[in-house]
Order: sequence, then C-alpha cells, then structure tokens
Amino acid sequence: GDRMWHFAVSVFLVELYGNSLLLTAVYGLVVAGSVLLLGAIIGDWVDKNSRLKVAQTSLVVQNASVILCGIILMIVFLFKTQLLTLYHGWLLTVCYILVITIANIANLASTATAITIQRDWIVVVAGEDRSKLADMNATIRRIDQLTNILAPMAVGQIMTYGSPMIGCGFISGWNLMSMCVEYLLLWKVYQKTPTLALKSAKVEESELKQLNVKKESDTKPAEGVQLIVEKDVTGFEPPQEKEVSCGARIAEPFITFRDGWVAYYNQPVFLAGMGLAFLYMTVLGFDCITTGYAYTQGLSGSVLSLLMGASAVTGIMGTVAFTWLRRKCGLIRTGLISGVAQFACLVLCAISVFMPGSPMDLTVSPFADISARLFESEPLPTIASPEDKPDMVFATGMPNLLNGSTTPANGDPEMSPEPVPLISVSLLFAGVIAARVGLWSFDLTVTQLLQENVVESERGIINGVQNSMNYLLDLLHFIMVILAPNPEAFGLLVLISVSFVAMGHIMYFRFAQKSLGKQLFVCCTPDPKTVSDSSPPGNTSTV
Repeated sequence: GDRMWHFAVSVFLVELYGNSLLLTAVYGLVVAGSVLLLGAIIGDWVDKNSRLKVAQTSLVVQNASVILCGIILMIVFLFKTQLLTLYHGWLLTVCYILVITIANIANLASTATAITIQRDWIVVVAGEDRSKLADMNATIRRIDQLTNILAPMAVGQIMTYGSPMIGCGFISGWNLMSMCVEYLLLWKVYQKTPTLALKSAKVEESELKQLNVKKESDTKPAEGVQLIVEKDVTGFEPPQEKEVSCGARIAEPFITFRDGWVAYYNQPVFLAGMGLAFLYMTVLGFDCITTGYAYTQGLSGSVLSLLMGASAVTGIMGTVAFTWLRRKCGLIRTGLISGVAQFACLVLCAISVFMPGSPMDLTVSPFADISARLFESEPLPTIASPEDKPDMVFATGMPNLLNGSTTPANGDPEMSPEPVPLISVSLLFAGVIAARVGLWSFDLTVTQLLQENVVESERGIINGVQNSMNYLLDLLHFIMVILAPNPEAFGLLVLISVSFVAMGHIMYFRFAQKSLGKQLFVCCTPDPKTVSDSSPPGNTSTV
C-alpha cells in the first residue's frame, strides 16, 4: 500500500496542478523538511517505548493517513468543478494543503516504522550472526523492490484504463486491508521472538550526553561487536514519571534534537552515513520529481509503471550483488565497489542531457516558470477551468497522455503535446535503472554498518538523525526543483545530481580508507563469521 501511494501521489499532484512539477516539489519539500526537523525526535520516541507499541502505532497512523488522503482526492476529482467555483478556487487550494499535510503525517509514521523494523527488530531477530543479518537485510530489500514492481503496475493500469478517482479508491481500500494483515504479522513475529520484549534500559539525557563527549581514543567495541556483547538488557519498563517544569518540557525536543545530531557526528561510521545522504540530492531516481518530469514529456502512466518495475528488478539484482560481494570482499569494500558501479551508470544520464530531443534549453531562464507562478495575477492552475464542460473528467489533456493519445481532451491544437524525445529519455531512464544495482548494494552496506556500530539503546535516535540527513539533502533537491521547475531546466538538475552522487562516494571512500588503510584494495578477504572483543575497532567486520 505504501508503494502504491508513493507512485500515485506524484501523478495525482501533477494532474491537479497541470503540466508543472511545482506542486509536486512543494510536497517533497514539506516531507523532507518534516523529517529533517523531527527525525531525531521520532528516533528518540522509538528508543523510549516498547518495540511492539512503536510498530503498531506507526503502522496504524501511516495507513489511516493514506486512506484519508485517498478519500479527499476522490472528492476533489469528483466535485472539481464545484470546488473550483467556490470562494474563487480557494477551497480547492485548501484541499491541496490538506492532502499534502496528511500525506506528510503518513510519511513521518512510515519513517518511524522503518526505523523500528529495519534498524532494530531485524538486528534482534538476527542475534549474533552478522551473515544472517546481511541476508535478512537483503531479503527485506528484495521484498521492498518486488512491491516496487507490482504496486506501480497495478495502480498505473487502473489509472490508465479507469481514472485517478478509481485509483484513489483502490489505494484507500488496499491500505485498509493491508493494515490489518501487517498488524497481525507484527504480532506473530513479536510472539515468536521473545528477545523483542527485552530492551536495553534507556537512560535519561545524561547517558546521551556522555555518548556525545566520547572521543576516538576511548575504548570501543569492534565494528559489529555490539550485536554480540550488548547483553545487559532488561524487560522494558516505562520510565517513572517525574515532576518536570513547563520550560523543561518545552526545551526537551530541542535538547533531544541537539544531542542526537552530536551523537551522530561522533559515530565511527559518520562519513559513510554522510555519503549515503548525499545520494539523496538527486533527481535521478523514481521519485515524484522524475515521475512528474517523464509525465510532462508525454510518457503514459502505464509506461512509467513498467519503468518503475524495471528499476525494481535491477534493485533486486543489487541486493543479490550485495550478499555476494560482502562474502567475497568484505562489507566496507562492497560499498566502494557499489559506488563505482552506480556512478558509472549515471554517466549515461549526463550524456542524455546533450542528446537530440533533450528539452534542456539554456536560452530559457530556469526561473521563468516559478516567476510566472508567483508574480502573475492569475489564480493557481487547477484541474479544470470554469469554461470546461461539467461532464468532462479532465481539462489538462493528461488522461489522453495516459492512454497514449496525442490529442488533448479539449481539442485545442495549442495544447497538443510535443513528441516524446525518445533518444534523450531512453538514455536518461537507462542510466537511472542500471544505477539501481549499485545504489541498493551501497544502501545495504551503509545500513548494516549502522546496525553493527550503533549501540542498542541509541539505534532509534542515531537512525532518526541519519534519516534527517537523508532528507536534508532531499530537501535541497526539492528546493532546486522549485526554483527551476520548467522541463527546459531539467538537464541542469541532472548534471548537478551526478555531481552530488560523486561527492557522496568520495566521502565513503574516505571512510573506507580510514577504516582499512592499505588493505582497502585487497578484495579477496571476506568478513570473519565471528569477532573477538580484542579486535581493532572499526575494521573487524570488513577484513
């Protein structure tokens, strides 16, 4: 359900706002900004509460929010003409705001779910076996990529041969059913794994402050040893209530935010996490920006769903490559090899910018579209105009693009879409799809590095800050699109994206060099299956 919504929301927003990525970028900006500000606080909430409570609460909030968004969108699509004429279209704008706000709540709940399940539960279930942990990480990612194949295909076909309103109803109904199934599965896993009921005592702020002031000279367990030596666990008990002043309550979230970021900076895998975060400063992924761009270039919803399915297949190939490379070359070297592979594929995207048919036009100001939106006196573009016939479902011509037609819905020759730039678009998506092999292998590498090097009592807050770092760079890329939303500027965004990916992998190379030194390029030394407490810190999970 979450994957269906992730694919459909970008198409819905482009459809509601016309052939512009502006509303889509605003949605991404809100989502990224929220996780940036609240990531550490969400992670701290995960640390301070029982695992089952966190998982169940975040699951219900996430699915309920998606269901509510679907209902609102159905109302908008069904009564668009009436909403457009009421209060000069401001009621329709309120609906936009509601959809973005509720969808943002769903994303925050999804972040909490990802932290508790993929960064905490899985480590506990794997126990002391790091190879098993790697296999479980890869399996979860394969399931995730498989849903990336099936979910967009289902929604894309429904929207192509039905309508966006039917798509909204389908997504809402599916999330209602999947919420019940997921809730039951979480309960069963919790019952079959008694250690999930045990949690390292979460000491108050003093413990976190002590962690913040630790220096590299302090004695630390070797990389991955936290999975083995951290056995001082107790049954989780909520902290006793203490009398806290009003000022302290107000300051607590800010203190948590500060301490979480300082603790993250002091982690031995800080540079690896930063390298992963820099990969989010890109338009070269199947997010709402790239999907919206392809939509404006004339690709149908059906074709987009197939392309997303192809990217999911290469993502699954990346998880297979991760497990094989880790056994052969070690964990840290796997990240280095994956980064090189990803960057090599993204070179195709850079080349596509200069190919025939590319919409990039340096003579057109990148800010032309945003200045027109902000300074012209016309109201916000909508899915229909008052002059349109009441019985028409759309007025932007988009549904006909979905069905592969080149004739707009209103028959206006000026609205006829330009031919799809096959060479440029083909190279662009070929690079994006091929790069998923290296991307997901690299992502799994950094994920396991965080799992093995962060103590149990801090997993939530550290991974929450990592999510915040990811969204900080994601936020910058949405700001970049908001400033230059017209398709003619997309080529410049592609070149900037490739540059940031290169910088991210340079950071990871620095981390790998510091961790392995001269052994970095010795690619025949796999990870040991066991790690002794006397092993040097930072290197033991990779050599």
